[in-house]
Amino acid sequence: MIIELGHFALILALAAALLQGSVPMIGAARGDAAWMALARPAAVVQLILVVFAFCALTHAYVTSDFSVANVVANSHSAKPLLYKISGVWGNHEGSMLLWILILALFGSAVAVFGGNLPPSLRARVLGVQAWIGIGFIAFTLFTSNPFLRVFPAPLDGEDLNPLLQDPGLAFHPPMLYAGYVGFSMAFSFAIAALIEGKVDAAWARWVRPWTLLAWAFLTGGIALGSWWAYYELGWGGWWFWDPVENVSFMPWLLGTALLHSAIVVEKRNALKTWTILLAILTFSLSLIGTFIVRSGVLTSVHAFATDPERGFFILILLAVAIGGSLVLFALRAPALKAGGLFAPISREGGMVINNLFLSAACAAVFLGTLYPLFLEALDGSKVSVGPPFFNATFVPLMVPLVFLMAVGPMLPWKRADLAAALARLKLAALGAVVAALVAWYVSNGGPVLAVAAMGLAAWLFVGALVEWTDRVKLFRVPPGDSWRRARNLPRAAHGMTLAHTGLAVVMVGMIGSSVWKTEVVTSLKPGESVEIAGYSLLFEGVGKLDGPNYTAERARFTVTRDGEEVAVMFPEKRVYQVRSMPTTEAAIRTTFLADLYAVIGDADGQGGWTVRVYHEPLVPWIWVGCLVMMAGGLVSLSDRRLRIGAPHRQAASPAGGQAGDKSPSRPATA
Repeated sequence: MIIELGHFALILALAAALLQGSVPMIGAARGDAAWMALARPAAVVQLILVVFAFCALTHAYVTSDFSVANVVANSHSAKPLLYKISGVWGNHEGSMLLWILILALFGSAVAVFGGNLPPSLRARVLGVQAWIGIGFIAFTLFTSNPFLRVFPAPLDGEDLNPLLQDPGLAFHPPMLYAGYVGFSMAFSFAIAALIEGKVDAAWARWVRPWTLLAWAFLTGGIALGSWWAYYELGWGGWWFWDPVENVSFMPWLLGTALLHSAIVVEKRNALKTWTILLAILTFSLSLIGTFIVRSGVLTSVHAFATDPERGFFILILLAVAIGGSLVLFALRAPALKAGGLFAPISREGGMVINNLFLSAACAAVFLGTLYPLFLEALDGSKVSVGPPFFNATFVPLMVPLVFLMAVGPMLPWKRADLAAALARLKLAALGAVVAALVAWYVSNGGPVLAVAAMGLAAWLFVGALVEWTDRVKLFRVPPGDSWRRARNLPRAAHGMTLAHTGLAVVMVGMIGSSVWKTEVVTSLKPGESVEIAGYSLLFEGVGKLDGPNYTAERARFTVTRDGEEVAVMFPEKRVYQVRSMPTTEAAIRTTFLADLYAVIGDADGQGGWTVRVYHEPLVPWIWVGCLVMMAGGLVSLSDRRLRIGAPHRQAASPAGGQAGDKSPSRPATA
């Protein structure tokens, strides 16, 4: 009965979304305050109904209700509770319900916390958000219903894909979806602004918090997925330019550009048309990623659906959402008033260059990802586009961008002196030279490009710190004054420093693990050892292990360095009983400077086992840097200036001033 109630709640949510997407939009066009006000309760009701539907499906998974077809296909009674819960979104139908839940959550957040938004803008934003929800709820109900019953009910389920039975994959999809769907708010604000024909500093201030939140979640989601691929798939890598990896990376690139261009709109009332276009394209890339993962054009552990009918439905949604928004942009954008002027050498100019490089990088990834799919759809030809293409096109675009990231914050608004800005970065230049020399010495002279890249990462890291110390006048005024300046500095400034330094740390990890990684693949018998990067791994044998829903062969390695034991490692090869599917569980000994990574393969039939051992210099820095970047986004989000819009104004009381005087009241949070 609970599952039927969940199904009915989702149907009612569709009705609530239809109400939210129509009546307030008509009210905004007519100037009817009562009709516009309906958007807020409709958004909250829609969220309540979607939460109930999601909880109903979750209850079916937790209680192992095998009368539900979705539970049968993706769960098993022996599965640990964590993976019963994560199984809710570990499949196509359930993941769409999670998508709808997050979409409704963002919409209701605007309804609840957007009290200071102009009523017409709020009604239109919530109306656009509702129409996005209508599309995905209809898609779920008509093509991907997670509430279907099966009769007769089997005694047990078919289990979840073993690769997804992992803590990283339990939390990766919700975080990634929060990023994907979060950009829908920027999209909704952009469409609402086009309808109203007004984009100003207040609009930019309202849209930035939602973009920041989505960007922070997407950063964390991509990092978590990369970490999972590194330790779970047993190949020793963290990124392969897989199409499904790329479709999450593309909106991140344009979302980063959007964050920077929105700052220019807020501070200088410039780049308004470009910022609107970025908001549309960023969410459009999220929708394109949804199509690629769910259309059946890919076969991947990431891909949820292989049904072309579902892909056709999503294709129609894409045509309406992306095509309609771009047509509206073409019609209304020319009417937007031009913003303030600025010199090419200025902070605004730096933001423009930032946007150009990020957009070009996104275009390169887009071309390399979708061109093979388009070509195959047209004439059946198969073209492989892999890491060599992306490394050759993406990396050169990032080098000048990273260089300019240290320079841009040093430039004042409107007009700047480039020589003066570079002069303030002498310490960053010194740090780059020192880092390059250290890398040259440690790596015994190369490769030259890797050494230069380490210097570039140091340039960005030290440059970001120099900009922050200039703000607080560190070492130029008494420490107490610097501390007071740091406390009074806008949190967005601290967030920018964290984000830029985090990217520098990520770069160091990527360079070290890509260039100086070592690998040994061999066959070992018990008692034999393998040497790598100064470590000796003694293979002591393989034993059997029974897990909750799998059996495993667990190897034991004793790791020594200079004759002293430093670790014992236990890589596993698991076989999940229901699906009879093997998985690799790498053993990783991590330090701040490197990972030692061991994987056990198959027996060779002669008493030996295939063993792969990797030494990954600096690879932990990738995920440490991602966490710092995400923290930078969240710190910026906590800036009070990004939690308020235009303050309400009210007439002063007779006791407080003359009648007709206006004074700002306490701003409401947004």
